[in-house]
Amino acid sequence: MVDARHRLDIQFGVEAGGWPDEALLEARAGRVLEHAAGHLADRLAQPFPDAPVEISLVFTDDDAIRAVNREWRNQDKPTNVLSFPAFPLQPGGKPGSMLGDIVLAEETLRREALDLGIAFDDHLTHLLVHGFLHLFGYDHMTEEEAEVMEGLETRILAELGLADPYRD
Repeated sequence: MVDARHRLDIQFGVEAGGWPDEALLEARAGRVLEHAAGHLADRLAQPFPDAPVEISLVFTDDDAIRAVNREWRNQDKPTNVLSFPAFPLQPGGKPGSMLGDIVLAEETLRREALDLGIAFDDHLTHLLVHGFLHLFGYDHMTEEEAEVMEGLETRILAELGLADPYRD
């Protein structure tokens, strides 16, 4: 049973792209994010509000994420995942009832998985965890931040039975 301290209310939408079956995608995303939330709560004493925190997951394609990336980050190119925290949060800070949005692009994820020689589902799992950690204030803009965030990602993914995505 999921501890009430880290329950999530995941709003889920597939807008575009050749994503896997929606029910399977929703189940995978829910399992991954609930596990990541549990890890934060159990291992790092991450506080959570009493009520579940809302997260919006948007599964889309390269064209749509490129437009979002251009509008919000001034980068006119597709990317694998974008995270938009509802409110600024420092790692270890208590989120409000709305955590934020995670947007993923199917074509970019498929290309990267192929280039990396890993399963699409494994890469998707990694990027869900990566995007989720951004919503909690983790970042990788400096070497120190990257070391903390990548270490946390690696530990969460290992608990899910996946290899270290930063090993090489």
